[in-house]
Formats: sequence, C-alpha cells, structure tokens
Amino acid sequence: MTQLPLDLGHRPALGRADFLVAPSNAAAVAWLDRWPRWPAPALALGGPPGSGKSHLAHVFAARAEAPIIDPATLATERVPALLAGASAAVVDEAERAAEAPLLHLYNLLAERRGHLLIVSRAPPARWTIALADLRSRLVAAPSVAVAAPDEALIGALLVKLFADRQLAVGEEVLAYLALHLERSFAAAQRAVATLDAAALAERRRITVPLARRVLQLA
Repeated sequence: MTQLPLDLGHRPALGRADFLVAPSNAAAVAWLDRWPRWPAPALALGGPPGSGKSHLAHVFAARAEAPIIDPATLATERVPALLAGASAAVVDEAERAAEAPLLHLYNLLAERRGHLLIVSRAPPARWTIALADLRSRLVAAPSVAVAAPDEALIGALLVKLFADRQLAVGEEVLAYLALHLERSFAAAQRAVATLDAAALAERRRITVPLARRVLQLA
C-alpha cells in the first residue's frame, strides 16, 4: 500500500539565529544588525529571486516590531492605519508599490524618527520613479545587495532545511544536491519539500538515486 504524504503545515524557522551568514549576504546582515543606527530613514535591500531577501526582511521585522506591508495593501489602506504605533516597516517587492503611498509611508516614518526597509530586486536608482520627492529620498538611501548563494551556502541551507523537517540525510545526498540544484533558496526549499513527500510516500530513506529520480537532476 502506498502511504499518502500529508501536508502538516511545515513551518520554516525565520529567526536571526537560523539565518546562514555567507559572503553573498554578509554585507546585508551587517547593515540590518546596525539598526536602529542607520544614517538615513530608509535602507534598500536588493538581490535576485531566491537569494534570501525575504528571510532577512522577516528577521528585521521581528527585531524592529515592524509590519511587512504588501504593495497592494499599501495602495488601498491608509498608511497611519498600516503602521499603527510602529516606528519601522518593511515593503517587500517595493518596486511594485504605488509611488504616492510609498512616499507617505517614508515621510511618516521619518517624522517618527523611524526606518523603512525597502526590499526589491533592483536598487531604487534603477527604478522608473515619476515622483521627484520619492526618487530623491530613495536614491539617497543606503543600498545593499544580497547575491545568489554559492554552492557552500546551498549545502549549509540544505542541512538546515532537512533539520527543520527532522530528516537525517547522508553527506552524499547533500553534496549531490548542492552540486546539481539551481543556486537559490527557493530551489533548495522546493527540493527538500519534494524529497520529504516522496520519501514518506514510498516509505524509504532519502538517497541520491531517489533525489535523481524525483527531482530529475543530471
């Protein structure tokens, strides 16, 4: 009988202690660790998809007690209501945000001597911004980038992701995955989730042959 894998709502760890620091993200981690001693009201955090920007944003949000504001919500809700009593906020995928509400959010946080973390793929200097006031503020903000993870970081991330699910895998599996997976946090997360489900369904250990077959890696 085939065992049906059950999605029990696996919850990834997003705390500062769970974030893996490597050369690709060390500068960004150092900037976030400097908060609230930033030299400007905003910090721009950029990087490619799957590089760990969102994880860092959650770490900052937890530390600063800052709401994470979706651009769609920013466009439809009143900014003071979104902030409530907070003196810090995060806008993820900020390049999608409507300009006027984003400027209002920046100005309100600046009045409170607070801070805004802007998360996007490209730095604000490369955005097309019509509002001159918004452009001048965001371009003047410090900007730090997170690079795509290297093979060593992907390997360490895989160890963490398997441990989060209480799965023990051999070093040969970790080495194989680190060598063959796309180098992104998202790819590593998908691979671990897929292997967890396959191993449960087939009632077997996670091995290199299983990884090769299930993930269709070379």
